[in-house]
Amino acid sequence: MSTATAKRPKHHHDAAEHHHSPLLPGLPDDVAQLCLSLVPPSTLNSVCRSWRRLIYAPSFPPFLSLYALLSPTQNHHHLSINPVQFFNFDPISCNWLPLPPPPPLRLQFRHPSFISRNLPIQSVAVSGNLVLLAATADPFLPALPQPLVFETLSQKWIQGPPLSAPRRWCAAGASRGVVYVASGISSYYENDVARSIEKWDLGAHQQRRRLRRQPLSGWEKLAKLKDGKFSREAIDAVGWKGKLCMVNVKGDAAKEGIIYDVERDTWGEMPDGMLAGWRGPAAAMEEEIIYVVDESRGRLKKYDHVKDTWVVVVENVLLKGAQQVVAAVGKVCVLCADGVSIAVVDVAALAAARLWMVEVPTGYEAVGIHVLPRLSHSNV
Repeated sequence: MSTATAKRPKHHHDAAEHHHSPLLPGLPDDVAQLCLSLVPPSTLNSVCRSWRRLIYAPSFPPFLSLYALLSPTQNHHHLSINPVQFFNFDPISCNWLPLPPPPPLRLQFRHPSFISRNLPIQSVAVSGNLVLLAATADPFLPALPQPLVFETLSQKWIQGPPLSAPRRWCAAGASRGVVYVASGISSYYENDVARSIEKWDLGAHQQRRRLRRQPLSGWEKLAKLKDGKFSREAIDAVGWKGKLCMVNVKGDAAKEGIIYDVERDTWGEMPDGMLAGWRGPAAAMEEEIIYVVDESRGRLKKYDHVKDTWVVVVENVLLKGAQQVVAAVGKVCVLCADGVSIAVVDVAALAAARLWMVEVPTGYEAVGIHVLPRLSHSNV
């Protein structure tokens, strides 16, 4: 009997199982889905094929996974003609999967004038969406006149409304489903741009687009910064308790900190203890707890706002030189100094925080990372 002939009965059985087997015998599938949604996806994946399909179905609550902006390393330019590609890491299968390609982008990640550093590409995660906000195009111009959004639910790229002033080297962040950009420089330094802040309600924009209502939501100008000192670096505006927290310089260098109140549209000084311990990339867990990596010492710390101090969560040499931090559902993910490793720290562990590593695909280095809902698919 040929190999093809031998496989036919198995294929027929799988097809029959897919179309006729209930998820839970005796229960309608919609009720079974409600029951199974309470079980960890990793457990469902290990039980049977129908449950494995279920955890990737559009109708099933998605688990969270890593997304990364990846660039070919200098020795692997043959992997792609694009300076940046977008990938999703599936924590169940431990595989990296490419996202659908975005519209053509004129991004410049490396330049001979900057031997020791790469040009920043700034993006944020907002309400299940990946939003590309700022980057550089040749010759040192803003690359994005409007944000580019990847919707994880539809798995499509959409374009947002034009910025009043496209920029780079700015502060980018989100709070309560709203996107913010502040300061930065446009084609050249302008004081008005360096002192400006704008917001875009992405959720309202998507809702109006679904209902086919016009006009779609656009950018709204807010209260200006007191000066243009926050246009020196590409920095994260960390959403925390209805505020945006940011510092104007990365690492251990002397810096200034500032806090924007998104409800009152006002600026205020950063508390002394918060500023003193902000010595590396930072992120907030569900906008409630800020974590920062002291990149010179390799310490992951969390902020105690009552005592205005930082508490060490874990110290590990792998965290030295950290480039970026993201946090969600009890995990803190740190893009390591080499750009090819991502440290995942379980800060919700009952005992000491656990740490493990995720490696990016061979030949690539990560430009940025985010935590978003997994992609749905049927090829399981």
